[in-house]
Amino acid sequence: MERDIQLQLYGIVADRLKEAHRKVRALQVPEGVRMALSRKLLVITAAAKHDLADAARRLDRLMDDLDEGRFPEDLDSGGSP
Repeated sequence: MERDIQLQLYGIVADRLKEAHRKVRALQVPEGVRMALSRKLLVITAAAKHDLADAARRLDRLMDDLDEGRFPEDLDSGGSP
């Protein structure tokens, strides 16, 4: 029974990760910002393999940041136009 619940949770997190990837791809942001967000998603995906609850919390925070328009800085721009 517990294994079934765990598998369900993995499915939910996987679906939410797919949604997050779609959101990141659709953003109109500099490429450096998009790359930073993609790296965050990769870290969350890796974390899900070891600690599903932590990955879900990280994903919640990332989705909240995306919804609120809080993005990492574009490190590629180097401050020049």
